[in-house]
This record gives sequence, structure tokens and C-alpha cells, in this order.
Amino acid sequence: MPMPFDRSSEASKTVSFAQRLATSEAFKTLFREGMNLVEESAAYLDGPGRGDAQRLAKPVALAYASESMRLTTRLMQLASWLLLQRAVNEGEMTQMQAATEKHKVRLTRQDLAMSGELFEQLPSRLQELSLQSLRLQSRIMCLDEMIYNPTPLPAAARPMALESQIERLRSAFAQRPALI
Repeated sequence: MPMPFDRSSEASKTVSFAQRLATSEAFKTLFREGMNLVEESAAYLDGPGRGDAQRLAKPVALAYASESMRLTTRLMQLASWLLLQRAVNEGEMTQMQAATEKHKVRLTRQDLAMSGELFEQLPSRLQELSLQSLRLQSRIMCLDEMIYNPTPLPAAARPMALESQIERLRSAFAQRPALI
């Protein structure tokens, strides 16, 4: 008679997709992308962005200041998270230590600072950097959720639908008298 499926032994063999992703080549690419975006944003805001801001009308200049602060805050949060995860990947800290430190990072959703109409009046480079940072933020927050708040597996005590149907068939045939 075949042995019923033992979920408890399978659960211990389960590999977390998020953990695999966080230590993969894809994470290294994400890390480089994040750090490059930080550098590009800093170079723009400290360089050509200063001149762009000076040429703006007052209301748009205020929007520029708000969006550049929001962009900087967003990128610093993302860079902090990426650095923490890299430290875990390189064995400098455990995942549990990173979870404790992560609370200091305060990874929160930072949306655009203004409406679409006003955003469109900002210099195109600031718009590009802001939109890239929002995409990066979305990816990192998704990965963070998978790593630090994983969806629990179904309870092992609950039989699967197919298992219960097979068990009912076994019980029914076990009670029938032999035909010969």
C-alpha cells in the first residue's frame, strides 16, 4: 500500500523563492541598478539639475524641490535596504540580524510629490529619475515582502482534496465483500 503524502517532511525541504532570488545573480543586477540610480540622481541634482531648477517658474521650482527631496529620500531607503541584503548575502550578518536592522531603514512607499500635470512641467531628467526610482521601489518592496513576511504554507494537518477522495475510495472498497 502506498504511503500517504507526508507534508511535514516536504515542508522542511521547501526552498524559499525569495531567499533564492535575494542571493542570485538577479539580486546582484538589482543592487547595481539601485546603486547606479543613486549615483545618477546625485550627479544630476548636484550638477545640471541646479541649473534646471533655476530656470523654472516659482510654482514649478517648488515642485522641483519637493520631488528632488522625495527622490533622495526614496533612493536612500532603497540603497539602505540593498546594502543590508548584500551584507546577508555575503555572510556579514544573518537574515535575523538584517530583519532587526531593517526596522531602522523604514522602507516605505514614497510616491511622487505632486499631480501628473505639475510633474510633467519638471525637467525631463528629474521625471526619468523619479519614475525609475518608483519602479525600483516597487521591485524592492515586493522582494522585501516575500523575504520578511512570507505567506505561510497551508496547515499540514489539513488533507488535500485528492487525498481525501482517494481515502474515501479505499474505505468504500475495503468494506465490499469479495465477488467470488
